[in-house]
Order: sequence, then structure tokens, then C-alpha cells
Amino acid sequence: MLRRDLFVAAALGTGTALLAGARPTPAQAQTSDSRLARILESGTIRVGTTGDFNPMSFRDTTTNSYAGYDIEAMAQLASDMGVKIEWVVAEWATITAGIAADRYDIFSEASVNVTRARVAAFSVPYTEAGTVPLSLAANAERFQNWDQINQTGVRVAVSMGTVFEEQARAHFPNATIQAVQSPATGFQEVLARRADVTITSNVEGGTLVSRFPELRILVPGSEMRNRRPFAYVVVQDDQIWLNFVNTWVTLKRIEGFFAGLDRKWLGQS
Repeated sequence: MLRRDLFVAAALGTGTALLAGARPTPAQAQTSDSRLARILESGTIRVGTTGDFNPMSFRDTTTNSYAGYDIEAMAQLASDMGVKIEWVVAEWATITAGIAADRYDIFSEASVNVTRARVAAFSVPYTEAGTVPLSLAANAERFQNWDQINQTGVRVAVSMGTVFEEQARAHFPNATIQAVQSPATGFQEVLARRADVTITSNVEGGTLVSRFPELRILVPGSEMRNRRPFAYVVVQDDQIWLNFVNTWVTLKRIEGFFAGLDRKWLGQS
């Protein structure tokens, strides 16, 4: 208990005042109003999550509990802070409203965009989403990079009318683009050997390669295209809490923690 109390005091920058019995300065009083102080003092961090974004956050039907990339990340954050997690069910349409209404302290699994940034704060990115090509594992040597896919005679299957159809036509002008209508999908065409390659997000790609061991993501994460960052969402007016989350993400990236999650959940080398 003493160790945790010292950590709280150090994190809040009020250790000297507490030990000396001094009255907190205005700066220290402001610090104590931060969500960081509230979390450490209550011993609980409230994490908003949708539970419908496999493999980032989803319900494990065998245990009826949350699982996924960001579930592991938030569990590590809580562990590093020495607190427990309270999971709060959130909806995509009200992510920022939930933050503003103080329903949760942090929201996981969000891609960065300007609309959300107008009303909430994003941490530094912890991973990236992007477009990756998938094929059968047997084709991995044949297609080692994007240029080897952009060849005459290579069949690239994508769902008609999607952003991936647009991207395929832009990235592979020399290949044959097979736009399939729902309920058909690009990866099913590859599994049926009616196509050589499909493209999708690395997030969906990670789920597909775990479900279908015969599939492979053909390029490393560093070679994704159409990239966009993922970051954690916090309230705009709490710089102390944002600084803490940014520090934690930065340290974990340097330590290789997020690279490990990329490999486990997104199938990225």
C-alpha cells in the first residue's frame, strides 16, 4: 500500500507537499483535478470499448469476456498503473460524446480523423491501419511485394463498389481486377482459387489469417498502403492525463509491446 501511495504522489507531482504537510500550490491543486489523479486514487480506470471490432475488441463467446488487441493493451495500461479496469460499453456514433460526458476515462480502438479531433484529444499513435494484399500461403514466394502483383495475368478480387475496388484499380493497373458482388468476397475468391490476390485492411487481414491458416498477408506492416493511425481517445481539457497516456504509449512502443500485438492480432511481421 505504501508503494502505491508513493507512486500516486510521484505521478501527481505532490510528493513533497504531502510529506511536508504543506498546503498544495495552485498548480498542484490543478494536478489533483486530473483524471490521472482520480484513477490512481480510486484504483479503477474506466475504459470505453465497442466489443464489435475484431480483432481489436470483441466478445469471446467461450468466456463472455472481452478479448483482442486493445483489450490486451488496456489491461497492460491498468497493470502498469496498479489499478483495475471497469469496461464501459461504447458505440461508434457516440465515442466523443461518451468522453465529454465523463462516461469513461479513455476509449480504445479508434482511428484518427479530423472530425473526432475537433471535440476530443488523441494520444500519439500506437499502431496503424492500412491496406495489405492477401493470397494463399503457397503463393507467398510468387508475390513478395506490390510490384509483383501488378503484372499481366494476375487476378485481384475485391468487393464491388468498395474502397478496396478503387485502391486495386489504382495500385494494379496491369493486373486483372475482378470486382465481385455481395455476398461473394475477395478472400473467398482467393480460397476458391478463382483469384490470385485480394486486398483488405490489415485489421481484417489479421482476423482472416487466424481463421484460415492457408491465407497469408504478403507484405510486412511497414509496406502497407493507404495508411492511417490508431490512437487512444481522451478528453481535450486534461493535458496531464493526455501527457501520461502519451508517455505510456511511447514507452510501450520502444519496448516492443505494440509490435508484439501487431504480430499476434494483425498477422504483421
